[in-house]
Amino acid sequence: MAFKKIINDPYQVVDEMVEGIVLAHNDILKFANNNKRAVVRKDAPIKDKVGILIGGGSGHEPAFLGYVGKGLADGAAIGNVFASPSPDPIVEATKAINGGKGVVYMYGNYAGDIMNFDMAAEMCGMEDIPVKTVLVTDDIASAPIDKKKERRGVAGDFYVFKVAGAAAEKGMEIDEVCRLAEKANDMTISMGVALGPCSLPHTLEPSFVLEDDEMEIGLGIHGEAGVRKGKLRTADEITVELMEKILNEMDGSKKVSVLVNGLGSTPLMELYIMYRKVHEILGKNNIEIHSSFVGEYVTSLEMNGASITVIKLDDELQPLLEEETLCSMFRV
Repeated sequence: MAFKKIINDPYQVVDEMVEGIVLAHNDILKFANNNKRAVVRKDAPIKDKVGILIGGGSGHEPAFLGYVGKGLADGAAIGNVFASPSPDPIVEATKAINGGKGVVYMYGNYAGDIMNFDMAAEMCGMEDIPVKTVLVTDDIASAPIDKKKERRGVAGDFYVFKVAGAAAEKGMEIDEVCRLAEKANDMTISMGVALGPCSLPHTLEPSFVLEDDEMEIGLGIHGEAGVRKGKLRTADEITVELMEKILNEMDGSKKVSVLVNGLGSTPLMELYIMYRKVHEILGKNNIEIHSSFVGEYVTSLEMNGASITVIKLDDELQPLLEEETLCSMFRV
């Protein structure tokens, strides 16, 4: 399989992409101290507001840069493709969004991100900027429920960031923002399927191998091994399998928001076919869908596949999910 990309120098793709995003959305975004890997809200810092800083590797757009804006993240630090940002852009973004109430770091549960964000937190602590961290661990394929803290963060990022961003926008203190973000994470579960690989810009080699008639359930957004390879099945059959795993962790919840997420090259047509079945399954289980999101929210370059994410809602999380969001790549 040959991979083709519309790029210039493969080693400059991230910097050129970030430059393009900031130019295209300069009413919302700006660089933090001219650091090309640190992007913040145009109106940052906001006095007496807890700052929300997200981040991770590039290649997952619209995550993470597309989540920067009112009601969501105040800033994002990004690394090379599928690689953690170094501490420097994290520190620069932290300083740029610090409004005097501290900053919450939020990112998926990956070793490289943990190491570099923790280093940045220590550096910011030396400058009297309080930092707290919330990890996203929504991928139920990556570890059993009794080891939830070991799970990866995937498309559930969207819901956890959204809740935290709304809480911070409403002026809540840092401990309360963290409590709500951790609660949202505990209530968020995801499961995905891959039909085909992506390729890194500088190699153009497949990130994993599947036969033409194969799929893989539970594959990670960086190509981490899933839980099962098998013959390609119909949209309804795939959705039923993913939803069976999700329903096993619903704990009797009766109201949810649903995200059907494309991994990079899956047409909206196919995502809506999956959503149709999700809606049917939840209805048969007497679970109300409060809101739904269908599209690309956390991708993996041009990977072919999709994921389903559900956040269990209560009277505390639902209003935060409903708060207005204005970001560069979408509005909620």
